[in-house]
Amino acid sequence: MSNVSSYRSVVGRSEGLYKDRGSKFIGYVFPVSSEDVVSTYLEMIAREHPKARHLCYAYRLNPAGDLFRSNDDGEPSGTAGKPILNQIDAFTITNVLVIVVRYFGGKLLGVSGLIQAYKLCAQSALSHATIQEHLVKSRYILHFDYAIMGRLLDALSKFEVAIIERRLDATPQIVFEVPLQSDQQRLDQIIASTLSLPLDMVAGKRMFDQLSIEPLVP
Repeated sequence: MSNVSSYRSVVGRSEGLYKDRGSKFIGYVFPVSSEDVVSTYLEMIAREHPKARHLCYAYRLNPAGDLFRSNDDGEPSGTAGKPILNQIDAFTITNVLVIVVRYFGGKLLGVSGLIQAYKLCAQSALSHATIQEHLVKSRYILHFDYAIMGRLLDALSKFEVAIIERRLDATPQIVFEVPLQSDQQRLDQIIASTLSLPLDMVAGKRMFDQLSIEPLVP
């Protein structure tokens, strides 16, 4: 798991426009969480612009931004996708896709002109985006005895845990999320509060007679 505890990303779709010597560049920004989502948006924009000459793009994924790609879609190598990716990095964001559609205006822009056009169009689209900081969260599964359920639910509420799923059958369990930056401290507090034990007696321990907590790996 990455040690990144927070990251910045866009909220919703935004657009930008740039024109140069008859060519029109239309930029689109989307929040994305996987390459499958990237493909969905690329197909959607391609359907919206069937007569466009080029559909260039770049994306960066994961809280650490360690998965990325850029595509020139027929433009000279390095003149489209890379300038778009550079703008994503200039805004220090991840989990984002930027697409720039070009309608050719009849005049060649040259390498420097193309780099400038794709850069400024991506910049325009990103400047219209709403950017928010997101906390990276850890997910856990908690097994417990019914005898402590009341105190456990009180503790989960007190320490602001996000419950994702609860199963109340013969082997009750709760799946929950906590911010990565404070997850171990939060787990200690939940256990101590539920079992009425001092914090120093539960620190780092996750297995007890009446409850156990394990990380849930995606």
